[in-house]
Amino acid sequence: MDERASRPLALEGLRVLELGQFLAAPFCGYMLAGFGAEVIKVEPPDGGDPLRRWRKLLDGTSLWWRSLARDKRCITCDLRHPEGQALVRKLVASGIDLVIENFRPGRMEAWGLDYATLRALNPRVIVVRISGYGQDGPLASRPGFANIAEAFGGLRYVTGTPDGPPMRCGVSLADSLAGLHAAYGALAAVYERDHGSGQGQVVDVALYESVLNMMESLIPEVDALGFVRQPSGSAIPGVVPSNSYRCRDGAYVAIGAHSPRLWQALMHRVGRPDLADDPVLRDNDARVARSDEIDAAIQQWTGQHEVAEVVRMLDASDVPNSAILDARAVLEHPHIQARGMTPTLRLPNGTTVRVPGITPKLTRTPTATQRVGPDLGADNEDVYGGLLGLPRVEIERLRAAGIL
Repeated sequence: MDERASRPLALEGLRVLELGQFLAAPFCGYMLAGFGAEVIKVEPPDGGDPLRRWRKLLDGTSLWWRSLARDKRCITCDLRHPEGQALVRKLVASGIDLVIENFRPGRMEAWGLDYATLRALNPRVIVVRISGYGQDGPLASRPGFANIAEAFGGLRYVTGTPDGPPMRCGVSLADSLAGLHAAYGALAAVYERDHGSGQGQVVDVALYESVLNMMESLIPEVDALGFVRQPSGSAIPGVVPSNSYRCRDGAYVAIGAHSPRLWQALMHRVGRPDLADDPVLRDNDARVARSDEIDAAIQQWTGQHEVAEVVRMLDASDVPNSAILDARAVLEHPHIQARGMTPTLRLPNGTTVRVPGITPKLTRTPTATQRVGPDLGADNEDVYGGLLGLPRVEIERLRAAGIL
């Protein structure tokens, strides 16, 4: 039985046209599709979204693509061709709620797919525009990718060790953050439209602003105090203890013990009652001033035990911790499996693959995953024939002309 047909989903009835490529716009569409929106992804006919060929491939298609494009209907359309642009306008006019794009500012206007044109066809349409620097401002026309946005938004500067070069995390964080902000902004615009004006609008998402929004007190600290936050390695500045520590077997454990109770429990566990019972160190600021001493004491203890033993002892003391898990450990962890965070999907060749589950979880209208990201143009007949009513001969003509 189709799991989607057996229970309601939160965004059923919301129709989305995803025009963007790479990661930010597709991530937004992925989130919306996970909660039941009908997402129609438009790809260029000559190869499709480049994500189809990024990272590790199976049978010629990226596993990343199969996961990120799940539950989307995939069609082809050459947006550079006037007939392709006309097809998009017809789709918007057919009752699309959201259009998601992440092209360089000005590209949609050049294609005749600007908001004013789309609004004239469908006053309720909401256009989600994702770009490196936003749709206006002196840098709007510059290209921007995740690593550029992380640098410009302040994240890259504070990531790394004090004596080393700026570092990036191992994923395209700015793209995913922008996709999350885009989904949030899109649903805010849908709510306003359906409970207020009845009109669509533009949701303007900049990659760098999505990063900047995550930067905690970075801006007020430099503005009010002149304090420029510096890289701090594996610790978080201003909170002690909160770090990663090497264990005897070479694995690492993350430990956080910020409150007075947790601080005392941790110090008693590591065999340092002198630190645990020092009334001065119950204050976080005092611990920050002695962070090197405290980290050394914890490291001396973790270095005497294997990571599994460290986790067991810290759990017994109710001190927040986790072994730092690699991909296989994440996949196989019983808690992650129990939470349904690695659902199994069937690939076109019949084999199965586990993918990340959709989050957050809703109790009454939970998410459901039906299929992996489809092959290129898999839903052309269904969308162009069923939704737009194009006859098969016209679809074949467009395909032969390279437009589909």
